[in-house]
Amino acid sequence: MTITDSIEEPPLLSSPSPSSNFSQPPPRHFYVTVVDRPHFKTETLVHLLVVAVRRPALPIVVCCSSRDQLDAVCSAVSNLPFISLACLYSDLAESNRNVILEEFRKATVRWNQIVNADQSGGGGGSGGETGNNNDESNANSNKTKSHMIVATDACLPLPVLGEAPVSARVLINYELPSKETYLRRMATCLAADGIVINVVDGGEVITLKNIEESSSLVIAEMPINISEIL
Repeated sequence: MTITDSIEEPPLLSSPSPSSNFSQPPPRHFYVTVVDRPHFKTETLVHLLVVAVRRPALPIVVCCSSRDQLDAVCSAVSNLPFISLACLYSDLAESNRNVILEEFRKATVRWNQIVNADQSGGGGGSGGETGNNNDESNANSNKTKSHMIVATDACLPLPVLGEAPVSARVLINYELPSKETYLRRMATCLAADGIVINVVDGGEVITLKNIEESSSLVIAEMPINISEIL
């Protein structure tokens, strides 16, 4: 599946029909299929991120089931200049883990501020005086970077211990977990208006259908124009 960021002019909306009030909400769960080879998964993830982070300051969580998967993902995305990356793994010091989670929560606050400003028509505005120095430019660049955590399941927030969820706008399942883990990832990582993207190879299609049917979720194929869901 090819992922693009083209944005088509939306069609004019006709007057809503009387039944439109009862229409189904748009799907929040998506999948993208890849060939059954590990490097194709990482390539698809990188391509996905390149397009998704055209939205500035987008908060993203990528969940992995193993340390090997986490290492592969972190290696693939570590040099992307538009992402501020942090990795959570089981032998990370607790103090470092807490700092990473708290920084991500701050990133979600910045994201919400940007969204609210856009909705109110305030915009970000690029103007300003021409004499801005490089430090100011670097600071602004850092603020618009997407903040991404790559984590194994053992390091997700623990509500039972009083830890708050991180409320990412985008949750990416690098592989499909069990239904219980899928729902736990949602509960601890996803904002109320967030979306889930599942990177699925051929061997995981049956697992995808089982999760969909047993959880009463609708998991749709991801649109070619990813901007439609972001």
